[in-house]
Amino acid sequence: MINLDGGYGSGGGQIVRTSIGLSALTGKAIKITNIRKGRCREGLAEQHLQSVRAIAKICDAKVKGAKLHSTEIEFIPGKIKSGNVNVRISTAGSVGLLLQAMLIPAIKKDIVIKVDGGGTYGKWAAPIDNFRYVLFPLLEKMGYKVEMNVEREGFYPVGGAKVKVHSYKAELKPIELIDKGDIVSVEGRSIASEHLKKAEVAERQAKAAKKIIFDKLKVDAKIKKEYVKSDCPGSGIQLWIKTKNTVIGANALGEKGKRSEQVGEEAAENLVEGYNRGCVDRHTADQLIPYMALAGRGKILASEISGHVKTNAYITEQFLPVKFKIRDNLIDCQKT
Repeated sequence: MINLDGGYGSGGGQIVRTSIGLSALTGKAIKITNIRKGRCREGLAEQHLQSVRAIAKICDAKVKGAKLHSTEIEFIPGKIKSGNVNVRISTAGSVGLLLQAMLIPAIKKDIVIKVDGGGTYGKWAAPIDNFRYVLFPLLEKMGYKVEMNVEREGFYPVGGAKVKVHSYKAELKPIELIDKGDIVSVEGRSIASEHLKKAEVAERQAKAAKKIIFDKLKVDAKIKKEYVKSDCPGSGIQLWIKTKNTVIGANALGEKGKRSEQVGEEAAENLVEGYNRGCVDRHTADQLIPYMALAGRGKILASEISGHVKTNAYITEQFLPVKFKIRDNLIDCQKT
């Protein structure tokens, strides 16, 4: 059994997500202690708990300690099976973070994941659109195809999202993203709940983002503006740059007291910075770590090396025969 300290590195739920996903995929049993140690509310939150339970369904795992606010769990996986998995998130917990865990073992079989509840745009987590328009295209370059349909958006504090994801069995091939190549297009999706249509929130977010992108990159961004049905007011914007060799993303969340223009500006500034500094944005870089290891090798130039990158690299090394070397912003994965 692999013993992991949930307080290692950046701590947080990421250690749970990555380790449970890799446990199911490799068949190696694990015990995690000190889950989310030092956070304002330690232990498993709703989205972490549902990630554990959903992955347990995929592989018929035996689990101890899978309850809210638990600081210790044991996970003994069985064999991964194909089919449908239904997940219910009773809070506005991130759907994206749930998928971050589930898509690791899902690479072994064709699996349909149906999520009822949770948030598609929320604090402290990449929005679902970052997966759809940034991560999934990069995974497809590696040979892993994932399709997503968002039937209903979910915002904080209610959630209420409805998302369906179909992952296809794959054999991963290595990825090397150290040269961006020329810009092909800059695109985006500016969304707001129907509650905010009168205030033209989606248009204002998009307009502010387009101005900064044009001023700094001299590219006319194509940003879709949408108003969506949701259980509570909310807004957000996801932007992405497609180049010859990669996709770079950035996003921002609407919040009470935050001008819509500020939301668009924040996302655009982060997009430009990510593009100027690397071939993969800081949030997507840490999500690619397990897949690089599963492919046996890989090399990416991140816009920034976050604590999540270092933590994910460490956790992944506990399960797979690889070693990550991080020099400046370059992440290099090699077999050991």
